[in-house]
Amino acid sequence: MAGNSLPPVGVFALQGDVREHVAVLRDLGADVREVRTPAQLDEVAGLVIPGGESSVMDKLSRLFALQEPLRARIRAGMPVYGTCAGLIMLADRVHDGIDGQQTLGGLDVAVRRNAFGNQLDSFETALDVPVLGEPPVHAVFIRAPVVDEVGPEVEVLARLDDGRIVAVEQGRLLGTSFHPEVSGERRFHERFLGHVAAAS
Repeated sequence: MAGNSLPPVGVFALQGDVREHVAVLRDLGADVREVRTPAQLDEVAGLVIPGGESSVMDKLSRLFALQEPLRARIRAGMPVYGTCAGLIMLADRVHDGIDGQQTLGGLDVAVRRNAFGNQLDSFETALDVPVLGEPPVHAVFIRAPVVDEVGPEVEVLARLDDGRIVAVEQGRLLGTSFHPEVSGERRFHERFLGHVAAAS
């Protein structure tokens, strides 16, 4: 992927593992901007929403007046990739959100926060993702959500051995329960940049 031929892409930078995503995207040749304000959002053609704490991201996105501009850009077709908490932020429905928790929406899915328990229940596994081919993805799950329900337009990209859904895609929106940015896995970010190229 010739990332440097693309318009700038952003990483939601109010909370979460921002640096890791910035590093992966820059390694792929992308022009990456950290997004904390509506003006910075206007400068990018796609956005990564990192792992972190979804309820805090929700509150900060409202505090920094980013929620409505983000929702508008998603509705307008901006490519977005959400990992872990970022997947929760993209989900239309959250089954166990805290009181008053809101999302950006866009993905016709229902997710369950912290579906695997607390930090001590984090784990790693080899995950088959047919759209990415071989080898399997080395997937790192840290207080991860799962996708409980998917709408008719959503493509399931990966499941655990027990059938639980952990990667989905709908149009130019991509979401994973796990953290490829911490395991050296770059194919999901490449796929995101492919969506940016297609939308440009």
